[in-house]
Amino acid sequence: MQNRGANVSLKPLDDLFETAESREAAKREQVQDIALSELHPFKNHPFKVMDDEAMEKTVESIREFGVMVPAIARPREGGGYELISGHRRCHASGLAGKETMPVIVRQMDDDAATILMVDSNLQREQILPSERAFAYKMRMDAIRRKAGRPSKENASQVGTHFRSDEIMASEMGESRNQIQRFIRLTALIPTLLDMVDERRLAFNPAVELSYLKPEEQTNFLEAMEYGQATPSLSQAQRLKKLSQDGKCTLEAMCAVMSEEKKSDLDHVTIKQDVLKRYFPKSYTPKQMEDTIIKLLDQWQKKRERMQETER
Repeated sequence: MQNRGANVSLKPLDDLFETAESREAAKREQVQDIALSELHPFKNHPFKVMDDEAMEKTVESIREFGVMVPAIARPREGGGYELISGHRRCHASGLAGKETMPVIVRQMDDDAATILMVDSNLQREQILPSERAFAYKMRMDAIRRKAGRPSKENASQVGTHFRSDEIMASEMGESRNQIQRFIRLTALIPTLLDMVDERRLAFNPAVELSYLKPEEQTNFLEAMEYGQATPSLSQAQRLKKLSQDGKCTLEAMCAVMSEEKKSDLDHVTIKQDVLKRYFPKSYTPKQMEDTIIKLLDQWQKKRERMQETER
């Protein structure tokens, strides 16, 4: 006789009374308090977490009120969670003596997580050029990978004219050229990139210098020291051309960097300690300037009278 009940499985009692609403709520993301020791930074995270004044304010706020905005993380291979957003809040929580912080755990693939990580951090008020450069590069690489495996439904939409920088430009409100220029900074050697962050090297010349080979960039540091000056845009463009022509030697770079810039030729600079020798201590810079202009006018008129007499 066939046993009709052999394959019957009984549901748990709670499942019998579970509603559609409760099942949907279980699927939604929940905020969890997760131990800081279980939270790990995003791989190759391009944004720096610094113990500066802003961090001190964040620590004080967390110490008094806790973390107001949950971080976002995803399950990590090998255990724990990989932070997608909230690296500064995590660091500040540790400094504030906290052991846990609120986190939304979200299942995300590498590319989706990269895009969210970049977009959430780009909302900060102050971002270093190097941070923006590597963040843009990571985001563009993620877009390229996603476009490289289109579904059958949208394969025709991607087509042969796909450009990841165009997608980024439309999504981020940034020009395509500017995105590409920032990404060029990732080709700079660390010393030059630090100079850009510290505003000792202007952005536009730095973009041109990024086309130099790494060994040429290292030699350029010596050439810059030789010329005791940072490059103008024109000088950086000429160095780029020398590199493209295979003529970017240390001697050639020293020759370029020792040239007087047009801006230097258009100005005469007199140091303040020199000027103070000829003016009362109470004189302000504006009074000194007005007096010098008045004396020059008098000298010019005297010179013109002498020229008329000689005629």
